Amino acid sequence: MQHIILNTGAKMPMLGLGVYKIGENAGDMTAMQAAFDAGYRSLDTAAAYDNEQLIGEAVRKSGINRSELFITTKLSNPAQRSRDVEGAFAQSLADLGMDYVDLYLIHWPVAECYVDSWLAMEKIYKSGRAKAIGVSNFQDYHIAQLKKVWSITPAINQIELHPRLTQKPLLEICKAEGITSQSWSPLGGRADKDSDFKENLLTNPVLTQIGEKYGKTAAQVILRWNIDQGIVAIPKSVTPSRIQANIDIFDFALTQAEVQEIDALNKNERTGPNPDNFDF
Repeated sequence: MQHIILNTGAKMPMLGLGVYKIGENAGDMTAMQAAFDAGYRSLDTAAAYDNEQLIGEAVRKSGINRSELFITTKLSNPAQRSRDVEGAFAQSLADLGMDYVDLYLIHWPVAECYVDSWLAMEKIYKSGRAKAIGVSNFQDYHIAQLKKVWSITPAINQIELHPRLTQKPLLEICKAEGITSQSWSPLGGRADKDSDFKENLLTNPVLTQIGEKYGKTAAQVILRWNIDQGIVAIPKSVTPSRIQANIDIFDFALTQAEVQEIDALNKNERTGPNPDNFDF
């Protein structure tokens, strides 16, 4: 596993496990254990996923020391609208069964709320109950608004990012501010939608040909493309074989020319909601 040092000094694994929708099926706890066995130590959940209790249970059953894990959760949109950031965070800690998280994010930039939410997040960080704080799905103008008031720079901006949505301008803005970028849906699709989109990306000839050179799959090439750009990735899977394959990316590196070939696949196509006009 490779790690990145966040602007708080926290050490974060470059690859984690996304747990969106984990908990809906009987075998999901087995999948979680498979992830721990494969070497995952970073888990990304959210209050909106309604599975923080299950994640906490999986952590306790794993037998892994809490200090070896990096746990992320997120502030929900309803909690922002009710202006109860502290209460929402306390509930997340209670559901996880933990006295701190490694990273707490604003899940979406809710209009007329996210600036005040950030100020409340800063208080949580200063209390020591979140080792780092950040944002998710923030566009350039959201970051610009936040910058007017922040005393603590976000550690992370978690965004949809994959070879069909490379987000280069936003990545540059985050880099200039010292914000680490993190990709959700790094393989180009979510389990509940856009399966055709995902399959098309994973069979793309550019990606498969690069993979053949290294004895890797297109999915592994995509995840390595993230790592080689300094982008933290959180692929989601409940299939043990895929969980293992997704972490098997630390024995090769792409050339700069290969990174540029993958960059050229960009079409500014989203599989998830657009932060400019989401309505939930």
